[in-house]
Amino acid sequence: MSSDPFSPLASSAPLIVYLDYKSPYAYLALDPTYAIEDELRIEIDWRPFTLDIPSYLGSARLNQEGKVVENERTPGQWTKVKYAYHDVRRYGSLRGLIVRGTVKVWDSSLAGIGMLWAKEQGRAVFRAYSARVYERFWKRELNIEEAGVIERVLEEAGARTAGFQNYASGVGRALHDRIQRSAFDAGIFGVPTYVIDGQVFFGREHLPRIRWMLTGRSGAPPDIAYPDFPAERAAAGEIAKGQLPVVIDFKSAQAFLAIGPTCALADELGITIAWQPLVVTPWKVSAAPPSGDDRGARHRRFRADYLDRDIARYAADRGLAIGGPHRRTDSTLAALGLLWAQREGPSLARAYVERVFERYWRRNLDIEDEGSIVALLTEIDVPVSGFEAFVRGDGRTKLAQIQSELRDRGVFEVPTYLLNDDIFFGRQHLPLIRSLLSTRSALPQT
Repeated sequence: MSSDPFSPLASSAPLIVYLDYKSPYAYLALDPTYAIEDELRIEIDWRPFTLDIPSYLGSARLNQEGKVVENERTPGQWTKVKYAYHDVRRYGSLRGLIVRGTVKVWDSSLAGIGMLWAKEQGRAVFRAYSARVYERFWKRELNIEEAGVIERVLEEAGARTAGFQNYASGVGRALHDRIQRSAFDAGIFGVPTYVIDGQVFFGREHLPRIRWMLTGRSGAPPDIAYPDFPAERAAAGEIAKGQLPVVIDFKSAQAFLAIGPTCALADELGITIAWQPLVVTPWKVSAAPPSGDDRGARHRRFRADYLDRDIARYAADRGLAIGGPHRRTDSTLAALGLLWAQREGPSLARAYVERVFERYWRRNLDIEDEGSIVALLTEIDVPVSGFEAFVRGDGRTKLAQIQSELRDRGVFEVPTYLLNDDIFFGRQHLPLIRSLLSTRSALPQT
């Protein structure tokens, strides 16, 4: 039996997992989470969290030919949605999973109520039910908004179904809705979300750390990663001139945390990094606490607060105290300094990147001050004669061109890794990138 559902961050089980069947990212998280459950022989408290997607990502409806017939999304929201589907299909294909884009924003609450019914009948029923719902829904073969359909899936999964439809419209609906309210009020905003020892982790990239916590926290805590793919199925990637393009913004804490493991990967494989600056617009989140009925505003605040905590915990693993991770600094001058350093070769560009990030995030460098940038360039033996003119002329033209090209490719955040015509947002992709690169028999020389 599950614990009190009105304790969103506490359970008698060592791990709570919130899922939504209409989330492809939750679909990808299921098997690697099962693997931890089976390996460690633990109980997981599975709970439904029905996403209110229109409140934070807009809504749209497609016809059967895939053409948009209703659209309430901004271009930026469409970019994120398209990348998300591309990303889940990339990992899904490595595991033989089919993920077809949905034609509308579904109400998955009935499927979530079915989850509550199934899990009370044991692990085998829960898994059989979830497998059928996820697989058929993402093949567009299941209407999750019909109680009769959900009842038939439960029956196939081996569940007793007598009384389910009354449960779905009565006690089950009330339980589901109270779980949603209590979880959201506790700051849970997406799926998959893991809760262990009262700590919240959003996304399957945290499974390495969760496993580390469940097994006694022995050794150094692992970084975020998507390790759940069969390496033998990852096709080799081509890199022009042995370079891996990596998009960064010096004011991004996430980019800062990616620098160490990214450089380690480059050293391991003997490749160079082609750094590409992207001056990202900081998130606009109200300083006021979330309140009232504006779910979208509350969602954005919860997500921003969570990201602050998440950055802080992984930075602390490296002995870093990052304050104010969402800084509104103008990083243009630092980006221009990078373009200037690149003219002297990849080794000096890397030295520049490492020092700017380290000093800026330790509050020892003002990246909005041209004199500070010039001093750092001089320190690493980059000639600075002509830099002032570059900053005011050709440098800005080149930087604008790079920004335009990156955004045309669908790059909207940092760090982003560019591998041929593919893009990978976030350092959690480094295991797959390593596999794609290391499976090549040889790399072109720079």
